[in-house]
Amino acid sequence: MSYVYLKLNAFGKDSTDLTTDTIPLKVTSVSVAVNRQVLDFTVPLSSLATGESLTVGADFGAADKNISLQGFITDVELTKSHTSGALTFTAQEVAQMIAASVDSSSLAKYQNFNELVILIPSNIDSNYVARGTLGTLVPLTFSARGEANTKDNIRVPFPNSFPDINTADGISGYIQSFSFTLESESTDVGFTMEFKQANIFP
Repeated sequence: MSYVYLKLNAFGKDSTDLTTDTIPLKVTSVSVAVNRQVLDFTVPLSSLATGESLTVGADFGAADKNISLQGFITDVELTKSHTSGALTFTAQEVAQMIAASVDSSSLAKYQNFNELVILIPSNIDSNYVARGTLGTLVPLTFSARGEANTKDNIRVPFPNSFPDINTADGISGYIQSFSFTLESESTDVGFTMEFKQANIFP
């Protein structure tokens, strides 16, 4: 899977240029984990009447979303909006850049990455209509199809938009951990990364 990008805080809010203020990654494996948070407890003595214990829970609509990536980094041309033109960085330099970003704060907009874009093939658009081009690449999302109170968003008054183009927003959050390996017999750099979905302030 080659269509994976990290976006810097500096990435333009309305930009559709995935070649500026981004780092493309060669990813061989993506693992997505969504853990629902429900406040539950077992009712004492509930099995006395039915022979089966009873657990009740309160659903507050909360979940943890984590994405694990494995792959390798290659030499690549990168463009940052603070400098004119593209520059070719070695795989080792890119790995160092990502590691430095994990060690930075969200205030350092040219260091910190706050969005992960994983493009996946999609046949059905945001309104349950077959796309004109099957397998259109759109960002992986946790949003559902449909406008407010329609389709999958019935009883959802303010849904996030389901993506219909490859330049739509990806998953906001932060790199929780990043590890890489430098090997003497390879110019590529293998890496693993944990990305956590979150809305980061400031």
